[in-house]
Amino acid sequence: MRLTFVRHGQTDWNVQGRFQGQCEVPLNERGLLQARAIAAALEGDVFDRAVSSDLARAMQTARIIAPHLEIVPDPRWREFHFGQWEGLTWQEILERWPETAAAGVTDARRYAPEGGETFEQLRRRVSEALDDLRNANAENALVVTHAGPLHAVLDTLFGENSAVTRGVRFSPAGITRIRFDAAGPQLELLDGVSHLSAAY
Repeated sequence: MRLTFVRHGQTDWNVQGRFQGQCEVPLNERGLLQARAIAAALEGDVFDRAVSSDLARAMQTARIIAPHLEIVPDPRWREFHFGQWEGLTWQEILERWPETAAAGVTDARRYAPEGGETFEQLRRRVSEALDDLRNANAENALVVTHAGPLHAVLDTLFGENSAVTRGVRFSPAGITRIRFDAAGPQLELLDGVSHLSAAY
């Protein structure tokens, strides 16, 4: 079995550095171009299952990539729920909750947003969705999601402290491929972005 994970295309909040979380923010013009570039890059793939976060930016991306497939919306693939952080930049978060500085902007495992969820809660829901996919008898599945769930996938399959998970930053419209065989999960591609040269 192979899973092809795609992070949704760019939004205006990505550009502004705002925490989107589970807010509904649509793709911007570049994000739409990126989604078309992903579709071209994956044109040779024959997917027998396609699932997506039910948030608009992910569903938009999924429909452009796989217009002839049924896209199954699954809220378990939603982005990290950032609670009161949603819509804010990191600087604005620090101004309101200065104690957050200890976490660091890139270390989601240490986030504790007021009214939101922890990384462990995110990891549990993503792990459940991942198990369902692996039990669905799909040979080649597409998953369109967000950076937070992608980190949770790596943690679940490879462990928090593995070389695979350390220091990874997921790009808008990046592609990650994981194959499952008798030896376990094998990382084929991590945040591939070479296809995006056509979108700029």
